[in-house]
Amino acid sequence: MKKRIFTVLFASIAIVTFAQEEKKEKDFYNHWSVELNIGQNRALRPFSAGYFTSKPNTYFNFSGVEHYDLGARYMFSSLFGLKADIAYDEIKNQTGSGSLEFNLKQYRLGIQGVINFARLLKFETFTKRIGLLAHGGFQISKLTPQIGVNQNVSEDNGGIILGLTPQYRLTNCLIITGDFSSLNNVRQHFNWDGTYSDDSNNLTGSIYNTSLGLTYYLGDKNKVHADWYVSSDSKVDEDARKRISEIEKSLSDIDNDGVPDYLDLQNNSPKGVVVDTKGRYIDINNNGIPDEFERDTIKKIVENDDIKDSSKPILENGNLNINVFFEVNEDMPIEGSENNIHLLSQYLKNYPESKIKLTGFADVRGGEKLNLDLSKRRAIKLKNFLISTGVNENRMIISAEGVDTTYPSTSKTGLDLARRVSVVLIK
Repeated sequence: MKKRIFTVLFASIAIVTFAQEEKKEKDFYNHWSVELNIGQNRALRPFSAGYFTSKPNTYFNFSGVEHYDLGARYMFSSLFGLKADIAYDEIKNQTGSGSLEFNLKQYRLGIQGVINFARLLKFETFTKRIGLLAHGGFQISKLTPQIGVNQNVSEDNGGIILGLTPQYRLTNCLIITGDFSSLNNVRQHFNWDGTYSDDSNNLTGSIYNTSLGLTYYLGDKNKVHADWYVSSDSKVDEDARKRISEIEKSLSDIDNDGVPDYLDLQNNSPKGVVVDTKGRYIDINNNGIPDEFERDTIKKIVENDDIKDSSKPILENGNLNINVFFEVNEDMPIEGSENNIHLLSQYLKNYPESKIKLTGFADVRGGEKLNLDLSKRRAIKLKNFLISTGVNENRMIISAEGVDTTYPSTSKTGLDLARRVSVVLIK
């Protein structure tokens, strides 16, 4: 009863897996194969007293080649197929087994469903040469005793057959197989020793086959067989991989402002500043410095683009409201300060009588001596740059204050604002 339930379950799995494979993939692989197997058999039951095929405590009989099997198989998909086979078994006592002499021949014809367990279990993820098939279905057979009182009397039987077939691929056309099958007759009256069973209710017989064989694939030599075909669902789609890579690249964010580069109109925003949906930081006075980096938002904006045309410089309490900012441990101004340096240079050229004081600062990180030296180097660097633009060095003095405590050192913004050189007019 259990074997019948297993057979129904086996067939159900086969139907479901076959239905899942898309028909359009059938042209991508070969379907037909032929196979030849030879090996051993071990009859289990029924036997009369004193008869058995091999030593009672062994599971397999290795006395010689006693089983031959020739079959043809068609795979409807890479997961499911059907096979038909014919087989011949000679069941006899093994020399030295202690059994009485007997000899019986069985001729069998089978129709079976085949499931490609290697594809179901995704063997392709770790091997390209090892496969595994499961098969099961129905068989009819004829039993003919060769010696004894029932010699040459035949009996027709029928039943089920289940088995597993490991595979090893040699080439695209040829594979080596092993097979272990269990065959059950459901109306067997003969004992395997050729006598009739004493039990009138005994209508079952059981025998195992163990064999090795070769399978040859038919069809286009340039195609793989269904046994080894990996469906498109499992293949790596290189085009898709390329498209995904392009998407990932477009979604990169070089300046880490939260706006992907393909939408960012200003992809060199200073770290930590607030930007709009197009990646632009807030700069009300258009001086090239984010407003949140400036000590006080410049309240006076010249009406014309050229500061030379303005009657008043950008002043507030003697402070030009110009700051030049730096990265950690650097004395080279950040890119966002370029416009501010240009603004300062233009102002000094347009007002040749003005003098300025450049005061360097550092954040709280680092030792006092190092921070003092760093703040001085920052002021010197800015002074030298202004000199290179044509500003007389006698119009500038430098000062190094070291750590700037104006802004809180507990926040990133406070630390960013502290690393600067401030510009003050000298009266």
